[in-house]
Amino acid sequence: MLVKGIKTQRIEVNDCLEQILDQYIQEIVDEDIVAITSKIISIIQGRLVSKDSICKNLLIKQEADLVLETDRNPYDLYLTIKNGILIPSAGIDESNVHGVYVLYPENIQKTVIWIWEYLKKRHNLKKIGVVITDSHTTIMRRGVTGITLGWCGFIPIYSYIDKPDLYNSPLRVTQVNILDALATSAVFVMGEGNEQTPIAIIKDAPKIYFLDRPPTIEEEKNILIPMDEDLYSPLLRAAKWHIV
Repeated sequence: MLVKGIKTQRIEVNDCLEQILDQYIQEIVDEDIVAITSKIISIIQGRLVSKDSICKNLLIKQEADLVLETDRNPYDLYLTIKNGILIPSAGIDESNVHGVYVLYPENIQKTVIWIWEYLKKRHNLKKIGVVITDSHTTIMRRGVTGITLGWCGFIPIYSYIDKPDLYNSPLRVTQVNILDALATSAVFVMGEGNEQTPIAIIKDAPKIYFLDRPPTIEEEKNILIPMDEDLYSPLLRAAKWHIV
């Protein structure tokens, strides 16, 4: 698998997504996967809030679905759940912008489907994938990896269930989260600082089954696990979540 980052201009609020795609995504072929950081989608959509206009903690509570109430907050971040994802501060970001908070994009899945359809038509392709990515933390691990917020063009899970292991015993529960595996590779190449590389092209990714249609609502729901069914359910359910 090869991941190639694409350096761009600094993306601003008045930029046009269509023009950005035309200018910087010029050489893609069938079975490529295009990764785009959610931040430039948010900036283009104008999902910015002046730091002078609101307290960050209040903004987090406005944006989150659930907020963990705690008297210990070593990094000045709230642990929240938004759109079914456990994420610090409802995904609100302050890096690589000046004087504003960046919110998650609106209509993420609708946007990624539009990008997928546009790139297919623009480049006369039949089988491509698109993912919108973000940085993400892992419990009890330092540093960030990547997570996919929206995707289109391929099956997001590769199942090993009933497939044999090395000793020919059938695997019972193992499934590969293709979405976040791709996002982690792309986010690593894109970087977190002043690399100015918000797009990556992923080539020759294994275990990908491409689709000629957007995901169904049911397929979108299937990548999320209800809190009661999650492996970490004892921790999640014991937390003092505040519905906002």
